[in-house]
Amino acid sequence: MTNRLIHFGKRLFFVFIAVCFGLAFVGIYKDKDLKALELFKGKKGEASVEAERPISFTELAKKMKPTVINIRSTKLVKHPGMEFWRPFGPKSPFRDFFGEEFFERFFREAPPREYPQNSLGSGFIIDKQGYILTNNHVIEKADKIKVILSDEEEFDAEVVGRDPKTDIALIKIEPTKPLQAVTMGNSDKLQVGEWIIAIGNPFGLEHTVTAGIVSAKGRVIGSGPYDDFIQTDASINPGNSGGPLINMRGEVVGINTVIIAGGQGIGFAIPINMAKQILPQLKERGEVTRGWLGVKIQNVTPELAEQFGLEKSEGALVAQVIENSPAKKAGIKREDIIIQFDDKKIYKMNQLPRIVANTPVGNQVEVKVIRQGSEKTLKVVVGKLKEEKVAKAEGFATEKELGLTVQDLTPEIAKHLGISEKAGVLVSEVKMGSPAQEADIRRGDIIKEIDRQAIEDLKDYKQQMAKLKAKDEILILIQREENTFFLVLKR
Repeated sequence: MTNRLIHFGKRLFFVFIAVCFGLAFVGIYKDKDLKALELFKGKKGEASVEAERPISFTELAKKMKPTVINIRSTKLVKHPGMEFWRPFGPKSPFRDFFGEEFFERFFREAPPREYPQNSLGSGFIIDKQGYILTNNHVIEKADKIKVILSDEEEFDAEVVGRDPKTDIALIKIEPTKPLQAVTMGNSDKLQVGEWIIAIGNPFGLEHTVTAGIVSAKGRVIGSGPYDDFIQTDASINPGNSGGPLINMRGEVVGINTVIIAGGQGIGFAIPINMAKQILPQLKERGEVTRGWLGVKIQNVTPELAEQFGLEKSEGALVAQVIENSPAKKAGIKREDIIIQFDDKKIYKMNQLPRIVANTPVGNQVEVKVIRQGSEKTLKVVVGKLKEEKVAKAEGFATEKELGLTVQDLTPEIAKHLGISEKAGVLVSEVKMGSPAQEADIRRGDIIKEIDRQAIEDLKDYKQQMAKLKAKDEILILIQREENTFFLVLKR
């Protein structure tokens, strides 16, 4: 009995020691976790990630619901009438047999018919008097626009102004009482990773709320000359177009616009600051007047940067200067690299059209360019953009080893191709898998310059290519239809 008690006491003692060690370790790790949490939270006054994560979107959705509207637009589409087959032509023997009245009743051509084509979209109220922002493609060519508020009250809407280039439209209703309007935020301050919600009318499912984060900013997706989209993983579907993208402070930071077919979790919104810039013009004139510089430009690739002796692949390379344009009058030349416009740095080509467009017509601004390795400052008086002037250079950029065959550009060939150019050589063949194809030279291109030397004809071409046989990379100026641009041909 005594031995059992001693044995039991030893076991109890070891259990006690184990518990003590366990408590000690818990204390140590708890202290470490607390310190780690403090590090995670950051310094005093900084908001932690945990603190910013919303517990629920309920209150935000309730607050914003009255400001979001559904749009139903209708346009009449003409359908051609049905034409009966008449094997005997207009002088059919059946006309005499059945009689004129019977024949015309059953065999005449059916007249064209009109039928309504409906589309759905969204929008949001920007002031209590009934002004509403939406996408241009939601209401474009519509014969009738119906707006449905969150309380299901319906109104006919009129188009106040629209801008196809940014896909923004302003419409108006005549409400019977003051409306609740959104607060427009500052999309420039939006951060990647920030929580947002989207509200709209996807597939006709009214006031659908989806949530996500800002996935990226400044996206260029090829939808227009002023692409600067916010990318989000909040679900955006057909019918969401024109609805608001909202931050956690209840401010509209974007207009939901584009989805990628088959791209789950990829949607795009127009930054609200872009809408705020053109809103006064849409209200006053119904359209947008933009600044115009008059150059065709392209990105500065690493290969082009090396050719032009640049340290960085930054700026907008001038491939062509339009005659009688503000750029021409200011002395901007082909091969200039524009690095600053009106005190705004130009890092990528796509920035320049947006900055120029937002500059008031008639303003004199300073433009900084790099010309042959030296920085120059020029003064430009901004012109007015005309619709047909929107253009930019496209693409990247002989002998058998290059896979390129060219020929003289004769007046007959130029006339046949419908071009006015008389100088240069015409690319007649590009071999598959060749250096020329890799440089994106195409059949029908006109070579205007080689290594900064003008090419007037086949003789000039042969002489210049012979001089450059030992050179691994050749700078070529190409004209393709209405565009002129540089590319680098690598041996």
